Amino acid sequence: MLSADEAQERCQALIARARAAGADAGDAVYLANSSESVQVRLGQLEDVERSEGEHIGLRVFTGNSSASIGSSDLSDEALDELAQRAVAMARLAPADKYAGLAPEDRLFKGPMPQLDLVDAHEPTPEELREAALAAEDAARAVAGVTNSEGAGAGSGRGVVALATSHGFSGSYAATNHSVSASVVAGEGSGMQRDYCWRTARHATDLLAAAEIGRRAGDRAVARLHPGRVKSAKLPVVFDPRVGGSLVGHLLGAISGSAIARRSSFLLEKRGERIFDPAITITDDPLRHRGLRSRPFDGEGLPTAPRTIIEKGVLTGWLMDSASARQLGEQPTGHAARGASGAPGVSASNVVLEAGAVSREDMIADIADGILVTELIGQGVNGVTGDYSRGASGFRIVNGEIAGPVAEFTVAGNLIDMFAAMTAANDLDIHRGIDVPTLRIDGMSVAGD
Repeated sequence: MLSADEAQERCQALIARARAAGADAGDAVYLANSSESVQVRLGQLEDVERSEGEHIGLRVFTGNSSASIGSSDLSDEALDELAQRAVAMARLAPADKYAGLAPEDRLFKGPMPQLDLVDAHEPTPEELREAALAAEDAARAVAGVTNSEGAGAGSGRGVVALATSHGFSGSYAATNHSVSASVVAGEGSGMQRDYCWRTARHATDLLAAAEIGRRAGDRAVARLHPGRVKSAKLPVVFDPRVGGSLVGHLLGAISGSAIARRSSFLLEKRGERIFDPAITITDDPLRHRGLRSRPFDGEGLPTAPRTIIEKGVLTGWLMDSASARQLGEQPTGHAARGASGAPGVSASNVVLEAGAVSREDMIADIADGILVTELIGQGVNGVTGDYSRGASGFRIVNGEIAGPVAEFTVAGNLIDMFAAMTAANDLDIHRGIDVPTLRIDGMSVAGD
């Protein structure tokens, strides 16, 4: 794997080759990662894995036509062939008046922000094994846990570089560390499983391995002997483990591509209040040690913190350059690149800010409701906002968690759900999308 500086130079060299081959414009992206992981099960080492991969992708334009191509071979000869083939392909491609590089006057300029994404400590396989064993041992020590699906620990490093033909060149590196455990409670047909995991840029930011294991064990035992629910309109409370998916549906609906295609249930909602005024949702790509932090986007534009929902009001769309041109607007620094193809749209570190009440106070007035801890299936219509997903979790009776329930469906429409949403104060930031416990009254619960 190349260093960040070497990767940046390689992208610049590929762009020079593309221009020499006849491209009017282009950009090159380098993506690489290496990872090492250790898996244990029932106290025994089960697997040790190390992987490395790198890829360079080239996108070229001839007029309004473009083509993308990529390779894992970074030799001079391979880059020569890559550039020539890409230009030949672009000359045969149909024109797209919205395609093109980001506006030159909006490109990132100046020093890269210091986001502290690299942990200098690289754990040894022995250290990873110790962490995995600690997680599994703690999980298996929970009374009621009868088996283990295993525990794991891993670390990795990645490098991203991007160069464009109109003046941008940048790169950065990032590391990651993770610990997870998954165990089984109960016997026979009554067995239940659950898990816990954590990922962080720096190992010191991880929850202790034993605590991760204990949470996995407690969660599995809590799910034993689930009951059924009767169909009704009920208050539904979403645990933070699953509540972030609701914000994910919001992000998909406000992407510039969805708006340009007119395939979003929020199409006419910009500038309108779609949440309660107590709800604010932010996106911060410059958070120190953030899992999705990045100094520039996939087109070389600067990134910056942004409020997506401000006191309940939808502030606007997330756009790459192509969708911005189609909408007659400016890109927002949310372009995301894969190893090949045109950029898409992606948010970064998204947070739904904490509310004013505790989780206990949030459910205190619920005489009959549901706490959802797991969602199943993909029953969400991004065009209409209709929402229906299988779920499991716990009954709420007279303001208390009463016992596990399973095999039911929660349904509604996302516009109505957003408007009815309230947030507790138990926000814990450790994912890419972080939310506190969320409550939505009046949802349809389908059970027996």
